[in-house]
Amino acid sequence: MSINLSKVQADLCASKQLIHFNSAGSSLMPRQVLDCQVQYLSLEAKLGGYEAAAEKATEINAIYASVAKLINCDTSEVALVENATIGWMSAFYSIDFQAGDKILTAECEYVSNYLAYLKLRQEKGVIVAVIPSTSSGEVCISALEQLIDDRVKLISITHIPTNGGLVNPIEKIGKIAKQHDILYLVDACQAAGQLPIDVEEIQCDFLSATGRKYLRGPRGSGFLYVRKSVQPKVTPPVIDVRSATWTTVDDYQFSGDATKFENWENNYSALLGMGCAIDYALDIGLENIAAANHILAADLRAKLTLLPRVTVWDIGSEKCAIVSFSVSGIQSREIDQRLQHFNINVSHSTPASTLIDASRRKLPDVVRASVHYFNSIEQNDAFIKALTEIITS
Repeated sequence: MSINLSKVQADLCASKQLIHFNSAGSSLMPRQVLDCQVQYLSLEAKLGGYEAAAEKATEINAIYASVAKLINCDTSEVALVENATIGWMSAFYSIDFQAGDKILTAECEYVSNYLAYLKLRQEKGVIVAVIPSTSSGEVCISALEQLIDDRVKLISITHIPTNGGLVNPIEKIGKIAKQHDILYLVDACQAAGQLPIDVEEIQCDFLSATGRKYLRGPRGSGFLYVRKSVQPKVTPPVIDVRSATWTTVDDYQFSGDATKFENWENNYSALLGMGCAIDYALDIGLENIAAANHILAADLRAKLTLLPRVTVWDIGSEKCAIVSFSVSGIQSREIDQRLQHFNINVSHSTPASTLIDASRRKLPDVVRASVHYFNSIEQNDAFIKALTEIITS
């Protein structure tokens, strides 16, 4: 089934003149997602926050089912969180690392995740080992196998990096983690909503994602998947009345599911918006979304390579909807700013975002044009025309 582009574009709240190539930063919400949030905020204003949450309890609980359907898990394995970083950090710091434990990660790992590894290396003496990449850029499976030993406590991989265009082979990595009974954490921040995700096929123990990127939800929303069999073995770094019960003066008991990773206070308007965004994506179909994104991104890359002074930096045997490039003689930040005069949104990424990969490939600051299924080939052409004018002016 193909996507009804006219309907999808009609659901946008943005001006028809806007070309939004920044879904990897924060995507455009469908009108239905905005309406869901506004209606809930109006209810809070009329009834009060506690009362609105009580009245919409059924809808709030339904968010768990939406996430579970999106990633193929049980609702008891879903925690609703403020953002992907909170979800990822909650999972990471729940693991009982000891001196000498080893963390295996990828060359393209995102800055926030790697900072957490370095923090534990300084505080606890854990070992951080970077898995070499293949010649095409993704995690090398044979190199990963060679790094496995009794000290490996965690394999932590970003599914789709913040730039560079590649998709890591997370199912193959999960198979190795499962064979060796090693905890496996997946950062799906850029993947959720961009392509299908199945935690049973991935065989991960944790998976974190945000609502604001390719899911097209609001900022301040996200979720964390925690495999049921792992939940009793990990301890969230922060607990409150949502995650645990104060049973006696000297003791407490965690909740019996993934809500042990939640906080009591939450932005229900944002979470309901995320739930609506997930349902919207599910109605279209993640396979359809992935197919449309592949066509758009491949078309944009091909057209960029024909422009003078442009270098496309994307790698990977399988590429995603994030297109990274630079223009010799013009700073990427300037390209970003000048495109705004053409009503085009992109973003730019510095080497510090993925320092290991950037150092290995000698990457400059890059422009990140991240397309999504509500974009079109015609918008690609308008983007190329605007960029050509910037380059030649």
